[in-house]
Amino acid sequence: MSELPPLIQDLALILVVAGIVTLVFKKLKQPLVLGYIVAGFLVSPHMPYTASVVDMSNIHLWADIGVMFLLFSLGLDFSFKKILKMGASPIISVICIIFAMMFLGIVVGQSFGWSKMNCIFLGGMLAMSSTTIIYKAFDDLGLRQQQFASLVMSVLILEDILAIVMMVLLSAIASGNNPDSGQMLSSVMKIGFFLVLWLVVGIFAIPLFLRYVRNLINSEVLLIVSLGLCCAMAVFSTKVGFSSAFGAFIMGSILAETIEAERIEKLVEPVKNLFGAIFFVSVGMLVDPQILKDYALPIFVLVLTIIIGQAIFGSLSFMLGGESLKSAMRCGFSMAQIGEFSFIIASLGLSLGVIGDFLYPVVVAVSVITTFLTPYMIRLATPAYNALEPHIPSRLIKILNHLSMSHPHSTEQSKWKRLLTQMAVNTVVYTILSSAVIALMFTLFHPFISKVADYQFSILNSQFSIPSLITGLLTLILIAPFLRAMIMKKNKSEEFKALWRESNRNRLPLIFTILFRIIIGVNIVFYVIQALTNFAPALIITLGIVAVILIILSRSIKRRSILLERLFINNLRSRDIEAQVHGKKRPLYEGKLLDRDIHIADFDVPFNSLWMGKTLRQLNFGQKYGVHISSILRGGFRMNIPNGDYIIFPGDKLQIIGSDDQLAKFQDALSHEVLGEDFELEKREMKLQQIIIGTNSPFIGKTLQESGIRSHYNCMVVGLEEGKENLSPVRPSRPFEEGDIIWVVGEQESLRALLSKNSVHADVNYEL
Repeated sequence: MSELPPLIQDLALILVVAGIVTLVFKKLKQPLVLGYIVAGFLVSPHMPYTASVVDMSNIHLWADIGVMFLLFSLGLDFSFKKILKMGASPIISVICIIFAMMFLGIVVGQSFGWSKMNCIFLGGMLAMSSTTIIYKAFDDLGLRQQQFASLVMSVLILEDILAIVMMVLLSAIASGNNPDSGQMLSSVMKIGFFLVLWLVVGIFAIPLFLRYVRNLINSEVLLIVSLGLCCAMAVFSTKVGFSSAFGAFIMGSILAETIEAERIEKLVEPVKNLFGAIFFVSVGMLVDPQILKDYALPIFVLVLTIIIGQAIFGSLSFMLGGESLKSAMRCGFSMAQIGEFSFIIASLGLSLGVIGDFLYPVVVAVSVITTFLTPYMIRLATPAYNALEPHIPSRLIKILNHLSMSHPHSTEQSKWKRLLTQMAVNTVVYTILSSAVIALMFTLFHPFISKVADYQFSILNSQFSIPSLITGLLTLILIAPFLRAMIMKKNKSEEFKALWRESNRNRLPLIFTILFRIIIGVNIVFYVIQALTNFAPALIITLGIVAVILIILSRSIKRRSILLERLFINNLRSRDIEAQVHGKKRPLYEGKLLDRDIHIADFDVPFNSLWMGKTLRQLNFGQKYGVHISSILRGGFRMNIPNGDYIIFPGDKLQIIGSDDQLAKFQDALSHEVLGEDFELEKREMKLQQIIIGTNSPFIGKTLQESGIRSHYNCMVVGLEEGKENLSPVRPSRPFEEGDIIWVVGEQESLRALLSKNSVHADVNYEL
């Protein structure tokens, strides 16, 4: 028999050890991520007393796939529309936290004499709190529905996004011998360009494709298509100079805007869990006990840096975002750990060869310690506030709390601000789309058409060739809808008309906004003509102006522009439309509640809940917990303002309004008021038994109902054997007679009681 490849042996070892260790960690109620890391340590070459992995290179390859699928899943759970609706508060908080923690990381690294790149990457690692670990801690402590927890999760989502950008920037920094501000700016602009391009094109094209093939897609096909799109974007991302993880995240965020997003997320989860486990196991393999011993002091200092830094700077950052002192401290203390993205950044540094081998195990050790401390830090926040409050002037606390309560989540922007913002966004997006089309036409189509045309026609003194003419005309036709939308969009908007009517002083600036966009459009046309011809500048300017005028006046281009924009908007809103149709969309007044002490939270009724089958009047949630049920979501339908006669069903989603304390009490009751687990499940096996009514049977002369077989013995008579091919049904009015052969179904104990207490003869016993 041939030997198994090392890859299969290694995979078997990893999964068996990881399975055993994670069962132990599940029993200890610790995050599974830590279990994977410990499993990796046990199967690593650094552990002499256990079996170790044979081929590390294959494991690292699988780990890279794991990172890609982890970020793909993160993108599926992310929505750019949600980020835009968050307001400025979480954005301010996350920027302050990242800059503060990066600064602390760089300072600590330099104090130990580490190299410049080690310090920069260390700062990036310390800036990334763990979404997985914090979510698990909130869930275990019953805090997930509280208002401060929602704010922390919003900040963590933004952190994850900025971590993707940070990875790209760190790669750019690592590739340069002496990175400067110009290189950093160039990297940021490159990221912005491709981010906008991929999102706009992806949201336009992919939902259309999925909608077209929706009737052909089942779960298996959808999984393959989704992973195929993920891998394709990862490959394309590497081709343009970014990481595969960045491309996977972008594809996930594109698919997150489709109707199939939730279905894709559930299908991809097992794949993500498998490869993610391998990634975290590979992290544990790099832990060298000798390095941990040699770097015990830096590990201790880094742990203190994270705990103290997040407690102080994290709390201050949330206060700058508009939170009260108590809420800010609860948020800041919750983020005092590092996790999966720190490992990913460390892996990036190792793959680029710019950080020392010691830094990875050091960061893993710091993550393990801070993860164990996370629940204690969350619990410590309120006592720390209570201890700090007496030492702060009461007037200062009132001022801070007043600022947080009056901090608007959505302010009424001025007409000028709204108009200029919309114009700027349109101009940037359509310029990027036009640039992308021009780049594709010049780099792909023009060389192709030049090869097809094996001869050139000389026209106008050989100032251009036929392939150049075809390329130029097709390019202008393709970008014409974008140029027209960039120039004309918002010129007839309500803000534009209102500003025009309000004052004559507004008219010149408004005209300038139109002229400015016309100049940009003319310059784009100039570039296309100039790149493909040798015309004189005066002729190029004339042709450019004429082309832009024709684009503006053309009705067909206008219709095409409007059609493209409508398709994009419909694709962007498709998930919201689906949510509205099925009653999943949250009410609009939710944002106004957040400025008070109450908010809305969703609760799923467990399938083993003791509440099922009871009415709201019987449960009396208002009097018991002080909460109000605003809606019940059931089977894709929303029932608003339910009265006391509504019955709770398992699987219902309840939208509850209340304060943090009230919602916590409700969550605790919902979790604990459930049917107990059946620890003797095996004894409840159903049996099918043939019973012959004997001479002394107490059933003789009694009907089925009078016998008590069902009501007293909890068994069911399924038929009467009369020598026919099929069993005959037992009529309720027919009395049992001696010699009747009946077939009965019941649990083993019930059947035994039926036989023993009634002296009935049993002939055959079958298992169902």
